[in-house]
Amino acid sequence: MQTPTIPGNETAAESARPLVVALLGAGAISRVHASAWKELGAEVLVYSAAGAQELAEQYGLEVVDTLQEALRRADCVDIVTPTGTHRALARAAIDAGKNIVCEKPLTLSARESREVYDAAREAGVHIYPAHVVRFTAPYVAAHRAVVAGRIGKVAVARFFRGGSSPAVGTWFQDEAASGGIIMDLMIHDLDQARWTCGEVETVYAVQSPPTLDNVVPSFVSAHVTLTHVGGAISHIRATWGAVGTPFTTGFSIAGDAGVLHYDSTDSTGLTTSLHGAESSGLVVPTSALRESPYLTELREFAEAFTGGPEPRVNAEDGAVAVYLAQAAYQSIITGRVVDMNEFDHAQAAAA
Repeated sequence: MQTPTIPGNETAAESARPLVVALLGAGAISRVHASAWKELGAEVLVYSAAGAQELAEQYGLEVVDTLQEALRRADCVDIVTPTGTHRALARAAIDAGKNIVCEKPLTLSARESREVYDAAREAGVHIYPAHVVRFTAPYVAAHRAVVAGRIGKVAVARFFRGGSSPAVGTWFQDEAASGGIIMDLMIHDLDQARWTCGEVETVYAVQSPPTLDNVVPSFVSAHVTLTHVGGAISHIRATWGAVGTPFTTGFSIAGDAGVLHYDSTDSTGLTTSLHGAESSGLVVPTSALRESPYLTELREFAEAFTGGPEPRVNAEDGAVAVYLAQAAYQSIITGRVVDMNEFDHAQAAAA
């Protein structure tokens, strides 16, 4: 596997040195990031208010004592902290001139995401949101099939994901810290719906039970309906279930020439039903995971940081996903359909 390196005007040995990554945070998601960075041959510094030493010992990382040291020594920054801290840490990295990977969601609000996006662009800094589902094999295959016209014009798409609730007694239960189930979990499928079915015109959402006094229910389900430019409709469901509920995810995308279907509970890959054509004509993965999508994702980001092509997801995609999630919450509050053009203008005016 090719190691990401830093190009420059130094000696050959210096210019081929490994990428140095500052991993900010040591929670659950940090482990898949740490493992992937190490497999890519990067040197990883970890800075975290808690858990840094344990993470470092497990994956062979170096603990640093301050954010300033992490930013000074790193070539790029990987933010894997709770969502409410993303904006401040991203701004610190941008001010330090460092390229950034940021776990989804990019920030907690449309206005903050636009602020971070604009600041990075002005500073000449790359910031990539870690929307890992764009790198997950069945979703990649479905996107390619739709773009290639294999199922014709998309009419209706359904996406779902859910599992054991992370909210019981944690920061996820604080909507001001996590953004709730739509911002934290469903945002994957909001991004998928836009990526596969096109730009979004309207958003309608419901949640049961509701969030009260900023406290997200421990066990909760949300449903969002999107209408897309061109007429497609997406139905998206996300659930935080009882502790111990197995994680499941999937989709069904129907066009006027066929259907794409994936369900993690009964399938190892994408299945197709094509009208008037042999389904074997569509090349799809035989396994849902040929390698960790986190590894695929971070490799693509690392290559972009070191002069390679732009990855398949960028800061604007991350910002738009947050816009859609925030529009969904506005719909829940008002009980009305949200027009994304009007919502965009309102957010821009408030910035």
